[in-house]
Amino acid sequence: MKKIRYFIDSIEKEEEEVVISGWAYADGEPKVKIEVLNVPDYKIETVERIDIFEKFDQQEEALETGFKIRIPETKKKFSIVFKVKDDTIVYKTSYKRFQRGDDVRKFRGLLGKIRSILHLLNPYNIIKVIKFIHYYGFSETFYKIKGKLRMSAFAPGIGYDEWFRDNCAKEVELEEQRNHKFEYKPKISIVVPTYNTKESFLVDMIESVVNQTYSNWELCIADGASSNKDTIRVLEDYEKKYENIKVKYLKKNYMISDNTNEALELATGEYIGLFDHDDLLTPDALFEVVSELNEDRSIDFMYSDEDKTDENESEYFDPNFKPDWSPDTLTSYNYITHFTVFSKKLLDQVGEFNSEFDGSQDYDLFLRLTEKAKNIHHISKILYHWRVHKNSTASGIGAKTYCMDAAKGALQAHLDRIGEEGTVKDGKYLGSYKVEYKIKGNPKVSIIIPNKDEVPTLKKCLNSIFRKTTYDNYEIIIVENNSTDKKTFEYYDEISKRDNVKVLRWKDEFNYSAINNFGVKEAEGEYIILLNNDVEIISRRWIEEMLMHAQRKQVGIVGVKLYYPDETVQHAGVILGIGSVAGHSHKYFHRDEMGFVGRLKITQNLSAVTAACLMVRKDVFNEVNGLDEKFKVAFNDVDFCMKVREKGYLVIFTPYVELYHYESKSRGAEDSPEKIERFNGEIKRFEDKWGLWIRDPYYNENLTLLREDFSLREKNEVHK
Repeated sequence: MKKIRYFIDSIEKEEEEVVISGWAYADGEPKVKIEVLNVPDYKIETVERIDIFEKFDQQEEALETGFKIRIPETKKKFSIVFKVKDDTIVYKTSYKRFQRGDDVRKFRGLLGKIRSILHLLNPYNIIKVIKFIHYYGFSETFYKIKGKLRMSAFAPGIGYDEWFRDNCAKEVELEEQRNHKFEYKPKISIVVPTYNTKESFLVDMIESVVNQTYSNWELCIADGASSNKDTIRVLEDYEKKYENIKVKYLKKNYMISDNTNEALELATGEYIGLFDHDDLLTPDALFEVVSELNEDRSIDFMYSDEDKTDENESEYFDPNFKPDWSPDTLTSYNYITHFTVFSKKLLDQVGEFNSEFDGSQDYDLFLRLTEKAKNIHHISKILYHWRVHKNSTASGIGAKTYCMDAAKGALQAHLDRIGEEGTVKDGKYLGSYKVEYKIKGNPKVSIIIPNKDEVPTLKKCLNSIFRKTTYDNYEIIIVENNSTDKKTFEYYDEISKRDNVKVLRWKDEFNYSAINNFGVKEAEGEYIILLNNDVEIISRRWIEEMLMHAQRKQVGIVGVKLYYPDETVQHAGVILGIGSVAGHSHKYFHRDEMGFVGRLKITQNLSAVTAACLMVRKDVFNEVNGLDEKFKVAFNDVDFCMKVREKGYLVIFTPYVELYHYESKSRGAEDSPEKIERFNGEIKRFEDKWGLWIRDPYYNENLTLLREDFSLREKNEVHK
């Protein structure tokens, strides 16, 4: 018997009708027959569903699976019958009943929002809000809070706390870990500086180490002459009880860096783990670390995902699902933080904590360690709970603003060590930074713009370039392809009178890749900007902001931030795997929102960016033979980025270049048979070419590939 699969998306009133929308599909059947019972007069429209087509591996029968059923407005119950040859399903409902179910779903989501609002209204967060308003004003603060609320209810009806408790290691798994025999069993020395730590926090911290499922560890504590007798008593009790807990009682408080260095002197393990005195490890933290080391012993620096918890560990919130090693993200802010483990040999090579950078001493050490590390590894699991209380750094960067000055100093020292000429400035939000790299010389930049008719669109684009650009050494190459409007050629004649504008004519059929390759061959510049004709420049220093990165030898491509005309995000980088192949990061977020963990506001490494506006060195473009002309319309820019990354170059997204992109949000799916066939062919070509590369190292496997909003991976969601 063939099993029919179906889903009712909505039942809504439209004037005097009730409209039922959804889809139905059965393997191997050309179409599911749909009937409505208990309704005398109804109409059924077939709707193409690209999402269902992709869901069922591009089976031809899955394309026309959508439906809209229109029935006269009624309060009575009715039945929708789905039929194929060997199966029949009857779905009984009514408009009122469906709305009740929808109300329940909305209520569950609302409960998650209410919990989040209550959390945001605690005294510590109110202080943070006041400080944020002081630094950035009411508008920025509004979108900061809006973003927090957006991220707090990650999936319909579920908040992060519930998600974490569902997904963390359960007791059965923990017991299996305790009994597991590793071939390689290195000792991990966990170092902790303490000073007047609250008794309950200290006990919780130590117990979280004692309860590890991996047993070859030692806890090395240096106490900075605490005056709190309870702190000393707890330390003495645990030191007596466990041989692998070592405590050094210092004669005075040497402050955070030197106190931690004193704890490091106690360490005898092959690996060092950094741990704060009031935080918590998950019981499987060290097991996961050692599992990775057994897979690859060359790893000498690793970090995990983390979240936050309150004073009583009653709720988990603010998860930080991190990217894999991302050097430009690290120079934008300390995204690594906790839990971090590195080899003792690597530490000996770079030196211990530097008290000059107290307040951001971890950031300084991470910069030095990653400069020398041979294999940096990310564990995409929550292994660390950062406790939020009034004295913790986790309660907000505003709680310890001295951290920011120390961080900028550490970052400047990093640039000096690696020989990069740049200046460290404050970023777009507190605790983030911007490195302005020095532009070398005055190289020529060639801007390639394909165009077919659409004179008003092209004129708006060019006028914005002429009006906004502050960089003087550039040329514009318009690649005319198959225009028919006489006014287009009149405008070409007019615009070509400018010394730095020329028009080339492409005479073959439309092929986005080939057209751009043709333009680049005629370009005089050392640097190339690929630019759509339907964009408008917002940022005045747009060329300089891209050029400062493109000149760095390790960087291949620089992408930018694009907005729809309604001030929502159209592009903030590309995430591989969304929509089967790739989707745009944070699509439809407001331009002032922070995004997930501030990612809409920082320079970062990504797998790909759109060619609606990107910069690439011409020698890199030629090294990978330009855009692949087999990708005529779709995925050519993503494929181009993949080729550049394959050569070892980095792809960068900068939020400091902003443009409007007048691509219509309601453009919809490509729905003609020819376009669908071409689109599917390019999907298959991309998947065949890149295979496992489609896993995005700059995303996180705990986040969904069903949407572009960085929400949580859903329960039954399968990643490739």
